[in-house]
Amino acid sequence: MQRFYSRSKNTGARPVVDGRNRMNRLPWWLGALLALALIAIGGWLTLRPMASLAALLLLIVVGLLVAGVAELLAPAAERAEEDPRRRRFRLLRGAAYILGAIAVVAFTGLGVRVVIIAVGVSLIVGGILDLLEARASRGVERWNAALGGVASVAFGALALLWPDVSVILIGVFFGIRLILLGGRLLGRSVARARGRDDEGRDTPRTSGRRAWLRLAGNALAVLLAVALVATSFVIRRGAPEPDEFYAAPADVPAEPGRLLKAEPYTREIPEGASAWRILYTTTRDEGQPAVASGLVVVPTDQAGDRIPVIAWAHGTTGAVPGCAPTVTEPFESGAFFNIDAVMENGWAFVATDYVGLGTEGPHPYLIGQGEGRSVLDAIRAARELDDVELGEQTVVWGHSQGGHAALWTGMLAPTYAPELAIEGVAALAPASNLPALIDNLGNVTAGELFAAFVIDSYAAIYDDVSYEEYVRPGAQPIVEEMAGRCLADRRTLISVGTIFALDRTIWNGDPNRGALAQRLEENTPAGPIEAPLLIGQGADDQLVVLPAQEAFVEERCAAGQQVDFRVYEGRDHVPLVEPDSPAIPELVEWTQARLQGEPVENTCG
Repeated sequence: MQRFYSRSKNTGARPVVDGRNRMNRLPWWLGALLALALIAIGGWLTLRPMASLAALLLLIVVGLLVAGVAELLAPAAERAEEDPRRRRFRLLRGAAYILGAIAVVAFTGLGVRVVIIAVGVSLIVGGILDLLEARASRGVERWNAALGGVASVAFGALALLWPDVSVILIGVFFGIRLILLGGRLLGRSVARARGRDDEGRDTPRTSGRRAWLRLAGNALAVLLAVALVATSFVIRRGAPEPDEFYAAPADVPAEPGRLLKAEPYTREIPEGASAWRILYTTTRDEGQPAVASGLVVVPTDQAGDRIPVIAWAHGTTGAVPGCAPTVTEPFESGAFFNIDAVMENGWAFVATDYVGLGTEGPHPYLIGQGEGRSVLDAIRAARELDDVELGEQTVVWGHSQGGHAALWTGMLAPTYAPELAIEGVAALAPASNLPALIDNLGNVTAGELFAAFVIDSYAAIYDDVSYEEYVRPGAQPIVEEMAGRCLADRRTLISVGTIFALDRTIWNGDPNRGALAQRLEENTPAGPIEAPLLIGQGADDQLVVLPAQEAFVEERCAAGQQVDFRVYEGRDHVPLVEPDSPAIPELVEWTQARLQGEPVENTCG
């Protein structure tokens, strides 16, 4: 390397730092200011990763550019001493980071998804190059490159595998990265200010110490990455998936309520009962044929008798095929804890999974026509089972989402399935007042889970409802991932953790506006129900709150509907239907009265 010399009477020849090194070295005070700015920005982003999508995009671009420039414009002294092969890897890494930054800028309109992809791919490419570089290195630097490469590939894969978590962790990761970069730059600036060496470079002793510190950091990163990857495989392996039984046959009748398949079912079935899972035809709405699955359970000693039917509409389990109760847990996942009570009374139990749970979606979550038709057609299909004689009398039970479905079942029965004798409809904590429910979800722990099911279902079924209008851009991957997990799925723990990391709502403004508000009103079960109606409500329900239920009941009473409305003190949403709840024996007693044709109680006054 060419050097220039200056002459002095007292010192003679003295080397001067060449022009290339001057260009690659910041004044110490400017470096210190930049370092403090990086630390401040990194701290803000680490503590508030979801505060602003624009800030996230900007800082990700800055981080990628800084990393890329640092690789491409290494100090001249380092480039001169570097092995040519390692220099190639450095240049390729720098190009990968800069291309990632360009991709984020070029596709900003795609929102946070492009950040996840760009960062994930950049980390994977950079990690692969680190692993290749390890072959050209020696000693501590070889281990640094190898461990850093493994960690980078693992974190990049995790970023692509868990998009909802990545939205948060990428912000945190880059925030920490900026803090570390700022700390490193601040340390060098302070060292230069103290005149540690003529060119501000590390001494061999300091350089070696830093290499070992980097090795320790890379080792910790690999341990963390391995732990996260292992956890990821364990969680994903437990995700419920429907088997071949739920696939529709090639030839499906157009008529709803026809039995397509049936096979014995034994999981969690009480002693003294026989059960079958069934696949049957139904409709989502007028002119929209579909296939749904369900479960039929009868007391074994009465399988040949014509026994009354309890048609059960289950509560929220999720919104994708793996969330069907017959796939996961046939009773607990749908909040039906009282199958023994049904069997002891000599009744048959017919429970739909609904369209889109078990079978092909989309699932009509809190969409009345699809839910109610699934219930009615399950009753029809159950009557086609061999060796099972079901009576004409039917009472519909439902809880939460299933309460909403039960109310719609009562509304639809006279016109959609007039041949069925619906003797009563019992809706426990029903999702009846949908606008009020949506407004209250922000006050509920993990309420965003239910909000995700709502917006995902409504956006899939209604052309005038979209994610882009109602969900914040930065929250869209989070909501989509949440909607794809079942409440019984271990991956939901990831969703819950992500929810707690959010610092504001998922909604882009008020969700009760425009097309979504109109569709929620359309799916509020406000029509007449000819059968006797029981509505049970927990006074301490945090999800379906008592004031909203009382408002719904008052509206139905004002419209002339007879309602037996009962409030249970001290009961929250799910505890309302647990075996020790006073609502259960009252529900059984009320059902017995309906099957015996006794007079109906009306609390409307």
